[in-house]
Amino acid sequence: MTERDPSGQEPQETAPGPGTVRLEDQLCFALYAATNAVTRAYRPDLMALGLTYPQYLMMMVLWQYGRATPSEIARRLGLGLNAVTPVADQLVASGFASRSRSTEDRRKVVIELTPKGAEVERHAARVQQGVVCRTGLSPERFAALREALHALTDEMTGLPGSDTPRREARQRNDRE
Repeated sequence: MTERDPSGQEPQETAPGPGTVRLEDQLCFALYAATNAVTRAYRPDLMALGLTYPQYLMMMVLWQYGRATPSEIARRLGLGLNAVTPVADQLVASGFASRSRSTEDRRKVVIELTPKGAEVERHAARVQQGVVCRTGLSPERFAALREALHALTDEMTGLPGSDTPRREARQRNDRE
């Protein structure tokens, strides 16, 4: 909210100069605003399916791979394990996923789709297509934007001190 000065006038923008920062010039803000807009576009249709956006992201991992450990889900989503556990708990409580011990290694927990969770995928595909249409982008521009964002993610996560795997490592692991 912008405060008015005592005269009742809107504050005037200061002139840019050396060492100044402008909101509209920031990549981080453009990404933040776009992410919020896209996430809000998903919200009503996902709510109708009984999913939140974080749950939808986890369900996409499960739809693609069928089952995964919480660590695998965290890696694929680029999240910390502490962010995955409560979402997995919600999916299990809602009946979209189940949690069990791995038959290969009893120390590992595996999250997998239930029939109810698998059934939701075709409905979620329609939700995703609706959001794609709302962007107003041609299929070519949409694909180019997605690839540019993946490339940006790869560059940013390849920085020293980052613990998120680069795309090549993710692709290599996906093939294994």
